[in-house]
Amino acid sequence: VQLQASGGGLVQPGDSLRLSCVVSGRTFSTYTMAWFRQAPGKECDFVATIRWRSGTRIAYADSVKGRFAISADSAKDTLYLQMNSLKPEDTALYYCAATARGLVGDLRSSSNEYGYWGQGTQVTVSS
Repeated sequence: VQLQASGGGLVQPGDSLRLSCVVSGRTFSTYTMAWFRQAPGKECDFVATIRWRSGTRIAYADSVKGRFAISADSAKDTLYLQMNSLKPEDTALYYCAATARGLVGDLRSSSNEYGYWGQGTQVTVSS
């Protein structure tokens, strides 16, 4: 499975961005997908997760609830992250991740559970 993330950029506080992650290769083995982010000097943090085929089992980090929305279009082999009301603290390198496992509960937010990663796309929120 190969993941290619895109859509990052430099925006002002309050703006919106939509990240995309194209999935290629053995997509039938992709079951749970997620977005993580890593700010300079900080750990990789969970952002959101979704079940690939059904589009269910959605969960968000508390810091992005109500502002971000994850979605998956399996027909287009693409994962999305719609980010609204962006804040400076959202500045980070955003990664899409995938696993062939149907993760549940707290496992969904653990980066160790995902075996496939994209290259990251930079999001910078600054006035």
